[in-house]
Amino acid sequence: MTDSTHTKLLIVGSGPAGYTAAVYGARAMLEPMLIQGLQPGGQLTITTEVENWPGETEIQGPDLMVKMEEHARAMGADVVTDMVTRLDLGQRPFVAECDSGRRVTADAVILATGAQARWLGLPSEEKFKGFGVSACATCDGFFYRNREVLVIGGGNTAVEEALFLTKFASKVTLVHRRDSLRAEKILQNRLFKNPKVEIIWDHELIEVKGADDPLGVTGAVLRSTKDDGTRELPADGIFVAIGHAPASELVKDQLELHHGGYVKVEPGSTRSSVPGVFAAGDLTDHFYRQAVTSAGMGCMAALDAEHWLAAQEEAATESVRSEPEKTPAE
Repeated sequence: MTDSTHTKLLIVGSGPAGYTAAVYGARAMLEPMLIQGLQPGGQLTITTEVENWPGETEIQGPDLMVKMEEHARAMGADVVTDMVTRLDLGQRPFVAECDSGRRVTADAVILATGAQARWLGLPSEEKFKGFGVSACATCDGFFYRNREVLVIGGGNTAVEEALFLTKFASKVTLVHRRDSLRAEKILQNRLFKNPKVEIIWDHELIEVKGADDPLGVTGAVLRSTKDDGTRELPADGIFVAIGHAPASELVKDQLELHHGGYVKVEPGSTRSSVPGVFAAGDLTDHFYRQAVTSAGMGCMAALDAEHWLAAQEEAATESVRSEPEKTPAE
């Protein structure tokens, strides 16, 4: 038998944006339901040290997300371990169908499904994720002061990551599988002028080398895209910068998207192209992609949803009041 539930506010996703939206939604007495998704806690659950969360000099990523979940529950949010497999935004109330068979209807929806870094798919890359292999220079660059790092990629993301890393690393080597970069010319010019940067053209990463005790990266094996020759390069860290993929599959044919699949919201708000549907965090943010900015947008989404729901209730009340009184039949 299908478990059917109705909620005023449904939050889909459980990273910093989702949990913050749940806290604010619960404080607004909206009794929100948050469905965690396939990876409860989001990308921070695969991050080790976090040193840029206000109020925490250093905290493990998974520990931070446990704290945020506990906070949401303590405020009264209904946090559900399940995954939304289908979301219908074309009817009112909105309808979500879950992997467990659960069916949820909602007056308003906050989407906080995040984005995932694109990876190369190497077994060695997977082994050292969080232990020398990263997809976020602004998150982890601080740990590579006076050390040598590699950046893999050739677009804006890769060049921006490489330039950022020059603030910390003693040497940054950009590895690109072609003989020219796809990044904007102004970024390329900055990169070429930086004395800390070396570029290896026409090569791709095929293996991450490292130690097991303690787990950590020591180098990389590169392969030429021209003659298949290989070379090994020492490195203390490897940053894979081949882009991000927003998790917008649920709504790709229902909401307006831009920048390769990110949900488009009205400037200065979290309102999507469908009234009553709000989006926050990395699902909408192709630029900052930070935990603290995602949390801020989660707050905004909850407040936007609260105001929208209040306006709907007021309009419904005014509609009832304006109906002409019926006179008894003669």
